[in-house]
Amino acid sequence: MLSVHGRRPAAVVIEPVARKLLSWGLTPNMVTAGSTAAAVAAAVGLIPTGHHAAAAILMGLIVCTDMVDGTMARLRGGGTRFGATLDASCDRIADGALFGAIALDFALHRPGESVLLALTLIILVASQVTSYVKARAEASGIKVVGGLIERPERLIIGLVSLGLSGFGVPYILAAGLWILCLGSVYTVAERLVIVGRSDIAGEGIAAPEGAREFQRGSRIQEGR
Repeated sequence: MLSVHGRRPAAVVIEPVARKLLSWGLTPNMVTAGSTAAAVAAAVGLIPTGHHAAAAILMGLIVCTDMVDGTMARLRGGGTRFGATLDASCDRIADGALFGAIALDFALHRPGESVLLALTLIILVASQVTSYVKARAEASGIKVVGGLIERPERLIIGLVSLGLSGFGVPYILAAGLWILCLGSVYTVAERLVIVGRSDIAGEGIAAPEGAREFQRGSRIQEGR
C-alpha cells in the first residue's frame, strides 16, 4: 500500500539526495549494490549478536536508499531493464538477510522460541513469493498493483518491532512477527486472486523450453 501512495510525499526529501549523489558521479546501480551490501552486513553482523536496536536504526537508514536509486535513474532520463532487475534482486537479498538474521538469532540464542522462529521463516518465504507472484504475472502481461503487506510495510513493521525489542519493550517483536506472518500470507493469496481475476488469466502460454507440445483440447488416454 505504501509503495503506491507514499512516493510523492517522500519525493521532497528523496530528490535532493538523488541529485547530490549524481553530482558526485555515482550511478543508480552503484547505490543499489552498495546499499544492499551495507544492509546485509548490518543484518548479519548485528542481529544475531543481540544488537537489535542498532541493527534496526542502521538498516532503516540504509533502506531509505530504495527510492533514491530509482529517483536517480529517472533524473538521468529513465532507468534500464538491467537496473530494474538489479534493484528487484537486491531488494530480495536485503529482505532475506533481515529475516534470515532474525531467524538465526532465535535459533542460536532463543531455542525455546520455536513458534517465533517458525513465524520468521514463514515471513521469509512469503515475502519472496509475494514479489515473485507480481514479477511472474507481469511477465505474462498481467498488472499487479498494491497489496496489504508490500516491502515498505514489511520493513517498517519488521524494523520498528526489532528496534523497540532492542530497547527492552516486551512482546513487541513477537507482535510484529505475528502481524507480518498473517499479513504476508494474506498478501500472497490476495495477489494470486488479482491475477486469477484478470481478463487474460485464462489465455494459453507456450510450453517451457524442451517440453513436448500437445494440441489443446486433446485427451491423454491412460495405458496407450
